[in-house]
Amino acid sequence: MSDNEESRPTVLLAGAANLLIGVAKLAAGLVSGSAAMLAEAAHSFADTLNQVFLLAALQRSRKPADVTHPFGYGMERYFWSLLAAVGIFVLGAGFAAYQGIEVLLSGEVGGGSPTASYVVLAVAFVVEGVSLTRAVWQLRTEARERGTAARRHLLHDAEPALRAVVFEDSVALLGVALAAGGLALEHATGSAVWDGVASLLIAGLLVVVAFGLGQQNRDLLIGKAVGAGVQEGISTVIRDADGIDDVLQLMTMRLAPDQVLVAARVDLSPGGDGDEFEATADAVDARIQERYPEVRHVFLDPTSPET
Repeated sequence: MSDNEESRPTVLLAGAANLLIGVAKLAAGLVSGSAAMLAEAAHSFADTLNQVFLLAALQRSRKPADVTHPFGYGMERYFWSLLAAVGIFVLGAGFAAYQGIEVLLSGEVGGGSPTASYVVLAVAFVVEGVSLTRAVWQLRTEARERGTAARRHLLHDAEPALRAVVFEDSVALLGVALAAGGLALEHATGSAVWDGVASLLIAGLLVVVAFGLGQQNRDLLIGKAVGAGVQEGISTVIRDADGIDDVLQLMTMRLAPDQVLVAARVDLSPGGDGDEFEATADAVDARIQERYPEVRHVFLDPTSPET
């Protein structure tokens, strides 16, 4: 199963969880008058919208290559994931910050009972935990298949939708804890400051996540190379091929999480001809793709010893 197919149920589970939890948080926030609960509701609704963006990314990136896009539509994943990051910042962080500032300026304490809010937060913690568990399971499975650490895979090579779900669900759990803490301190002290501070802390968490996801997808959209270890491995495969003396320059670009382009300028061994180089190029292509299945395109630019 491809990363795309594995990510779809992960995104669907996260989206359904966020929608249901968002409605419950909104109702509890209106009943209790808690700014932190309303901030968490905005957080969940923002995450739900983001899952729509991520599903669009998974669907549109499956389109086959054509004349106008000869390398396919894999980068659609990075574009829609970037929009999801913007959604987290504008909808989630923006509303949470607004709620926190309004409460701090007004000093009004929510007059409703916090019981409903505590129940909703407890359920939200469990549901978000289940969603995160599914995402982490997929992350570890992919990392194990690629022979890398889960943390490194998350930060550098993971499918954008999976990366977004892991970060969003992790922050959601922290947001639930902050909202519960703000509610508890507000009702223990009778001060609305704690509710406002909790909302601002939730906004800060969302800003950090939005910035991190946005930066990663920006790097991939403008053409990020694969890791140094993979580059060295590809260079070794090319250098060891018959008829090639050295690799003068190697360039790689990730077209999608499971698609990589490789271009290399190579120094040919003396005495070779065009037919021999063609056979060498075919052999190099096959060996690289056998060792690194994500490599879909290999281009070799020969430099003869006479030039």
